[in-house]
This record gives sequence, C-alpha cells and structure tokens, in this order.
Amino acid sequence: MPKSYTVDDDYNDSRLDKWFKNEIINLPHSLLERILRQNKVKVNKKKTKSSYRLQTGDLIEIYDISKLKPVEKKEKIKYLPKKKEIGTYDNYVIEDNENFIVINKPSGIPVQSGTKSFKNIIDILKNSKYFENSKPFIVHRLDKETSGVLIIAKNRKYAQLFTSLFRIRKIHKTYLAIVYGKVDKTIKVMKDDLIYYENNKKISQKAVSNIKIIKSNEGYSYLELNPITGRKHQLRKQLLKIGNPIIGDDKYFLNDRKRIKIKNLMLHAYKIKFMINNIQYNFKAKYNNAFEDFLKKNI
Repeated sequence: MPKSYTVDDDYNDSRLDKWFKNEIINLPHSLLERILRQNKVKVNKKKTKSSYRLQTGDLIEIYDISKLKPVEKKEKIKYLPKKKEIGTYDNYVIEDNENFIVINKPSGIPVQSGTKSFKNIIDILKNSKYFENSKPFIVHRLDKETSGVLIIAKNRKYAQLFTSLFRIRKIHKTYLAIVYGKVDKTIKVMKDDLIYYENNKKISQKAVSNIKIIKSNEGYSYLELNPITGRKHQLRKQLLKIGNPIIGDDKYFLNDRKRIKIKNLMLHAYKIKFMINNIQYNFKAKYNNAFEDFLKKNI
C-alpha cells in the first residue's frame, strides 16, 4: 500500500521535486527521475513529471522507497554584511511595500549564494530594515553580471503569485544592451532552440525575444530587448547566435573583457510591468555609470 499525502497551501504552485526533497527524502535528481519513471510516485492517481506544479489538495501517493538513502545537505555559509554595506542598498530601492520590494540590482553581485559566490543580494537585504518582520522570497533572477530591476517578495503568498505570473507570462520585462557590430535591421524577433545540460542530459528549449535597434554604428549597436520566454542566459545566447555578442560577455564571448578592458556586462534590466488585483505596476531602473559612459563614448 502506498503512503498518501495531501498538498497544503505552503506548496501550492511548487514543483513536485521540491516538495519531495523537502518533505520526504533528499535524493539526487537523477534518482528521483528514475523512481518517477518507475511509477513509484503518483499525483492524483496519475504518473507525473518532477516539474509538475502542485496545487493545494493534490493527492500524492508514494510506493516503497524505504531502501533509498538521502543525500546529506551541505550547510551553506551565510554572508554577514556590515551595517554600512546594508545602508548603501537604500540607494537601490525603487519600491517598498508590505508584500514586495523592487530594487535596481547592481552588477557584479549574485541574487543568492552559490558554489562560486558568497556575497549576495538576499543575505544583504534580509539583514536590512526592509525585512525586519519578514523574509525575502526569490521570485525571479538576474545573472550576477546583469544590473537592473529585481522583484523580491516578502511573504509566501506573493512569492507564489509572482511565480505564477512569470510562468503564464503576465510579467513583461524590457532589457537594454550594447552589442558588437551593426545589427541586421530586418531582425525583429529572435527565435531559437537553445541547448542546456542538466544532470548530464541534453535539453533543448525554445527561446523567443523581440529586438529593437535604438541606435547603431559600424562598431556597436544599442538595443531594446523583450524576452517572451525566460530561459537561462537567453539574451546572451541569442545575440551571440546572430553575430552580435553583448559587450563584456566573457562567458560566451571568450576573453572579451580583457580585449576591451571593461569590467561590466552591458546588459541592463530596464523595465518590468505587471498587474495585480486590477492595479497596473510599472517599474524602471536607471542603468549604471559604466553602461552610460560606454554609451556616450562609443555610440
């Protein structure tokens, strides 16, 4: 007989694999995928995928997995910012209310800690006055090198709401970028199948972005970009594919920063807009000095 569980509000709109690792046993993703293929986990009496989004009240049935061993979680070392550093983030706040905060994220710092990073936005903000009575919930990300508009929820309800809005593409983002070369004026939309690798498995994902030339010369182009899908490094990969890599992108355009002696990626999340409870929200973030200086000197 399987063990049965009912999904509560805390996991509404969360992925099945996240629920399983938190509530049952922390397994390597490849092993979890295998037991799902073997039909040892069912949702509402049906075979399902790890990416399935749970709904409150879903019935999860788990068959014999007693012999499986959990993976030991490595405790993350948290970054402890100084008061002076926390105070500087007042300059980055665009909007602050009881449900979420919007900041103009500086370039060169990741949103959260990882294997290659220590200092991060979340650990700084959760020690600030903006999260005295709540904790930060990540609802979307910007690359470490990318600056601009970033939303962070203050409660689980709004975290789930934003996650849903992003998934159904009701949150619209606009980026600004400076790229090499003169972009072909006939390109209005970039459509690609981007390749990623997850657990040594090759994955192809469709990516769509609108592109508009603001200004250009023979050396560089200044662009406005609207990603329709939200793939990892989508704009960076797509612009490289059409032959116009982003200035400062030394991940996909090797040794670029050494060649032009620039520290910043010329990609900025400029605007974000969405609607909640029939209220339209529009937020803009000014690009940083490095972006402005390069724009003035070169285009």
